[in-house]
Amino acid sequence: MADLSVLDLAPVPEGSSSGDALRNSIDLAQHAEKLGFKRYWMAEHHNMAGIASAATAVALAHVAAATSTIRVGSGGVMLPNHAPLVIAEQFGTLAALHPGRIDLGLGRAPGTDMGTAHALRRSLNQEDDFPRSVIELMRYFKGDPGSNVHAFPGEGEEVPVWILGSSLYGAQLAAMLGLPYAFASHFAPAEMESAIRIYRERFEPSEQLDRPYVMLGLNVFAADTDDEAQLLFSSLQQAFVNLRTGRAGKLPPPVEAYEENLDPRFKPILASALSCSVVGGPDVVRRGVAEFAAHTGADELMVTAQIFDHQARKRSFEILAQSCEELKQAA
Repeated sequence: MADLSVLDLAPVPEGSSSGDALRNSIDLAQHAEKLGFKRYWMAEHHNMAGIASAATAVALAHVAAATSTIRVGSGGVMLPNHAPLVIAEQFGTLAALHPGRIDLGLGRAPGTDMGTAHALRRSLNQEDDFPRSVIELMRYFKGDPGSNVHAFPGEGEEVPVWILGSSLYGAQLAAMLGLPYAFASHFAPAEMESAIRIYRERFEPSEQLDRPYVMLGLNVFAADTDDEAQLLFSSLQQAFVNLRTGRAGKLPPPVEAYEENLDPRFKPILASALSCSVVGGPDVVRRGVAEFAAHTGADELMVTAQIFDHQARKRSFEILAQSCEELKQAA
């Protein structure tokens, strides 16, 4: 059975604030640590009222300080938005404060709309430099005696670098650099199987990693009953439709029979984009997670759950942890 980790998008439900969301992140991280999850990652998104983790390194510092054993990292930092030196310093600082617990997942997408991307970067030509930026960033952690520029903190710190992606590009880069690869199958699963195959076939061992390591995103909405889980899932379904129709906002409350009453135009979009989802009670979750892990051969599952009620979200991860522990015992 694959290891389990948490991707927290720090959702801001309707009627609440970013401060509420970040305090919930602390509570969820502590809960995940007690339940035995391996990692707790947060993602960089901008200009989105429903996500509170835009200042990702700051949010991660908040989480790392409130936990003690779970690994904490980015899933991910959108490197074209930043100078590699700045990210090396930020995550080097985190690693100095929390040795052996910090991960750095890197993506090349803007993490927002093009207008906001321009406000962040000033120039949008940097995406083509992503491979060079990744290598530059890794050099800051390793240290280069021939360079006049060093990352302090950062140099000499243990910060594993991951490549994130939702296409074949990231798979090829991760394989070439010999880095672990995380695929965003929780919202863009179309090329998942091809990306996994290319990554494994082309992987070249590196100082960081001697064999391919695949992490896959998975939506898991678990509750005590199948009907309750389906109700919780409707918040993500609404949020996804809102995003696709230019009405992104805070996370909506759940709606009974949402999919049944949905405009037929959007049903295929949801079915495709959210196909990597397990929604149900303990039996459904146990079976669904086992089937997904067996089908993909994933080394690790990065589970996310955009659930409106914070206590229900905690309960979902609790049911997931219990279900997977039963799978391990059965194996």
